[in-house]
Amino acid sequence: MSKPVDIFSLTHADTGCRARTGTIHLPHGDVHTPAFMPVGTNATVKAMTKDDLSEIGFEIILANTYHLYLRPGIDVIRQSGGLHGFSGWNGNFLTDSGGYQVFSLSSFRKITRDGVKFKSHIDGSTHFLTPESVVSLQAGFNSDIQMQLDVCTGFGTEWKKAREALMITTDWAKRAKKAWLESDEIYQGSLFSIVQGNFYQDLRKQSIESVIELDTPGIAIGGLSVGEPHEVYTEFLESTSVQLPAGKPRYVMGIGTPDYILEAVYNGIDIFDCVLPTRNARNGSYFTRDGSIAIKKERYAKDFGPIDSQCNCKVCRQYSRAYLRHLYKSDEILSSMLATYHNLAFLHQMMSEIKAAIQDNTFAQYRKSFLSRFSGGEHA
Repeated sequence: MSKPVDIFSLTHADTGCRARTGTIHLPHGDVHTPAFMPVGTNATVKAMTKDDLSEIGFEIILANTYHLYLRPGIDVIRQSGGLHGFSGWNGNFLTDSGGYQVFSLSSFRKITRDGVKFKSHIDGSTHFLTPESVVSLQAGFNSDIQMQLDVCTGFGTEWKKAREALMITTDWAKRAKKAWLESDEIYQGSLFSIVQGNFYQDLRKQSIESVIELDTPGIAIGGLSVGEPHEVYTEFLESTSVQLPAGKPRYVMGIGTPDYILEAVYNGIDIFDCVLPTRNARNGSYFTRDGSIAIKKERYAKDFGPIDSQCNCKVCRQYSRAYLRHLYKSDEILSSMLATYHNLAFLHQMMSEIKAAIQDNTFAQYRKSFLSRFSGGEHA
């Protein structure tokens, strides 16, 4: 059985901008795009059950190779039937290669052309990952989408260092594809290559050309949302995405607030993920149409209305702001559970509205209207 290459079907392209709807065909079901992927680093979305995720309507979640490799380890996951058998989640899994974690733990790692040597943040033990071993790990996880190992560089990196990182990433992509093609034929997950090049247009162009030539099933735009100003993010998102082929699904890693999501969809991005919606939820921050609100504030102590009157999730239907504030102030576990459920349901409902607007060729108007209201809210 050959590996899948053509996994994306375009449904509709908005006539007023580059936004589009489509379907990514994966082993554990179709993913209808644009789609937000909740982050389940350790094969679980914090404070959520798999049934919660299914109830909201998610078709794909993200897990992390770096963390799962360290704990519980590939043997446990492989013997349990991959991530799906291990976690019980029957939807799709996208697994990050661990490249970003290696980037964020820079004091604990050393990158060479062969791979990356790093110390575990758990017990300090030393490990070495290569593009090939990362492919093998993700195949063992039975990931529906797996990412190549890459080198991510932060905002402000000088051109020479950015170019060196890009050269390594490009070489690793070629090695990853070879390993993916040679993996067990039973494994039908798709490999995505990653565009890097930091914030230099010449390096980005060079990376895009090599990624297109490599012809992996999907393409991710890396190296964004790494500390750059918002206007720089939007500039490089647009200039990069416009050069990518229409027949491949496009993924931007690490974005998950309404404003960033709308910017990505406007530029033709299909999937994205971020920890912020769930992390912020655990800190008592709820999405609403009028901006994010901090439930700990005194003003909500006797507010018996829902978090968002236009949200149809069970949290907004069944619980008041006053009660949710009480849970948060009392440090109850249920606070994290309900806030996380709401934030993810809010984003999922927003994605449904986005799809409908694209189908009607009115996404640009939807985006403007949503942001006008959302940006004028509390955001605290």
